[in-house]
Amino acid sequence: MANSQPTQKPNDLPKIVVLRWGHRPQRDVRLTTHVALTARALCASGFILSDVEDPKIEETIMKVTKNWGGTFSFEMGTSWKKAVRDWKAKDGIVTHLTAYGENIQTSDVLSRIKKLNKDVLVIVGSQKVPGEFYSSDVSDFNVSIGNQPHSECAALAIFLDRFFEGKELAETFDKAKMRIVPSMREKKVKSEWSWANNP
Repeated sequence: MANSQPTQKPNDLPKIVVLRWGHRPQRDVRLTTHVALTARALCASGFILSDVEDPKIEETIMKVTKNWGGTFSFEMGTSWKKAVRDWKAKDGIVTHLTAYGENIQTSDVLSRIKKLNKDVLVIVGSQKVPGEFYSSDVSDFNVSIGNQPHSECAALAIFLDRFFEGKELAETFDKAKMRIVPSMREKKVKSEWSWANNP
């Protein structure tokens, strides 16, 4: 007998917000921007650049959201402790991505996160994080994407893809001014005008 349950889209699931910790404006602009772009493209709801302000990154992400659609919040300057405290006060859970956590493939950590059916704050570090990040006072889960050195951008992408079960890759973004048309050989981009007149 076929499953009559409707397929859940990423927007039907608990929301995910990514908290970037340890950003160094003189050194990490490119990678932090890529972490935020990855969060947005893979259907996270927002991004918190904790403890520092970097208007250049905010400008880039807001411009991408305006042109490519969807809703994506961007917050900066908030202390990570306040962000975590406020998130938990709203009954959300905190997941820390770290190479030292429970392996997403060999443990049941992801199913335990999803079973709670709560909004998730994902902490992504930029440098060596304080030891307290691993404690239950801060992180409800410490999750590793493999246990080898790797990019935090790659870790976030894999976590979001596993969480949304690949459905985020087919998601369309509302109010987009531009859309890429998948093609075998060409670079095709439709503008708001072109699809309105030639859907």
